[in-house]
Amino acid sequence: MIIVFWLSFFVVFYTFAGYGIVLYFLIRVKRALKGRPVIPAADAETLPECTLAVAAYNEESYMEAKIANCLALNYPAGKLKLLFVTDGSSDSTPDIISKYPQVQLLHQPQRAGKIAAVHRAMEHVHTEIAVFTDANTFLNADAIMNICRHYADKTVGCVAGEKRVQIDESADASAAGEGFYWKYESALKKWDSELYSVVGAAGELFSVRRSLYQDVPADTVLDDFMISMLIAAKGYRIVYEPDAYAIENASENVSEELKRKIRIAAGGIQSILRLKPLFNPLKYPVLSFQYISHRVLRWTVTPFLLILIFVLNAFLSNTPLYDSLFIAQIAFYILAFLGFIMEKRHIRVKALFVPYYFCVMNYAVMMGIIRYFTKKQSAVWEKAQRKQ
Repeated sequence: MIIVFWLSFFVVFYTFAGYGIVLYFLIRVKRALKGRPVIPAADAETLPECTLAVAAYNEESYMEAKIANCLALNYPAGKLKLLFVTDGSSDSTPDIISKYPQVQLLHQPQRAGKIAAVHRAMEHVHTEIAVFTDANTFLNADAIMNICRHYADKTVGCVAGEKRVQIDESADASAAGEGFYWKYESALKKWDSELYSVVGAAGELFSVRRSLYQDVPADTVLDDFMISMLIAAKGYRIVYEPDAYAIENASENVSEELKRKIRIAAGGIQSILRLKPLFNPLKYPVLSFQYISHRVLRWTVTPFLLILIFVLNAFLSNTPLYDSLFIAQIAFYILAFLGFIMEKRHIRVKALFVPYYFCVMNYAVMMGIIRYFTKKQSAVWEKAQRKQ
């Protein structure tokens, strides 16, 4: 029982904090030996032609602002194409886009899901680089330049931008918790990228070499993650570019965020089962280490180990060490429960948001795994409502 407890404790600690510590140490060693990486300049002469592709489903409330944001992006004249796919949209989204001759519109009445829309978009992409972004996010003016400058390095097959969550002073647990999570994730991604490669890209903003892109199965839940990792599996790096960022509003509330997280968790376990070759450290010595440490542990055993640690600790509470650990766990979960109560009553106590959000995330992983294996997860997006 003691061995299982401490092994489980180590895995949980390593998943949420230890990997970051190890990664930071490895980066410091690498910098001492090779210096800091040199970021390529965004030279208008050498920047490649690229297509910005947006899959939009019933996004009429965002569309005017989204198009204005795209048209305001800085990029050499004639080298940036805009492509919007609105398949299945039943509102005025296609009509709004059709007013802009600078934007290529693809629309058909049938809705087949986001990944089908991405596949259809890629049939019309003839530039060297394809950049993907969501319809409800807004990019900084230099985002595309900062992304595409990395393709001067032929070992780079994919570039991931940064997701930023809009947070104001009245932020609830969904906004504050998600914002804190993405700040931590951003730090890990910076270090992952500097060590070797980011482990997957988020659909809010990422890009690929057109020649390396391959369609993923139609039932793929996390298409952005799978598309990017299939490129990594070919031996190319995924670079993280924090100076290219997409800003989006947080989920409307924790219930909406939970719905989104459960879907991501179901997609996570699906991706793990489909990317089994990445577990081979002989073929992918660094990427395999990063993949297991940053993604696989979070999406599989760690949430269950949290429960196991708590149960085992209850039986081991007969020494000052075990008593202290047990009390610390109880205190943490009480804070999470108080966060839940405060959220329901619309009382903003930010100190309680992080433990509450942490528990919500791990609960979502367990529910996502159950949903995937009970075959209740559709590849068609059920959009989470966002704050306006």
